[in-house]
Amino acid sequence: QVQLVESGGGLVQPGGSLRLSCVASGSIFSIYAVGWYRQAPGKQRELVARIFSTGTTVYADSVKGRFTISRDNDKNTVYLQMNSLKPEDTAVYYCNNVYSPFAWGQGTQVTVSS
Repeated sequence: QVQLVESGGGLVQPGGSLRLSCVASGSIFSIYAVGWYRQAPGKQRELVARIFSTGTTVYADSVKGRFTISRDNDKNTVYLQMNSLKPEDTAVYYCNNVYSPFAWGQGTQVTVSS
């Protein structure tokens, strides 16, 4: 059974940065397209960035130029570097297999506020 554990969230001021990590156990993460999602209160979960097994990356318009997704296959880990954070980035962030989702992890809370 695959377990996903997200970490790295926190409280940051507008314009600040955070780096999120997603570790997968029980699966070879490197063969999958992996995405970072976020869900703000009262809103649907949205896909903000994804990385394919080839290393190709795709971003939502709302984060393009500010967020960078990357992966370390040796560590079975996917990262999300978030720069120039805005209050509207506030959400719980999750990672998952894009095309065949595993059970969702608990996510990591990101709060952008002054």
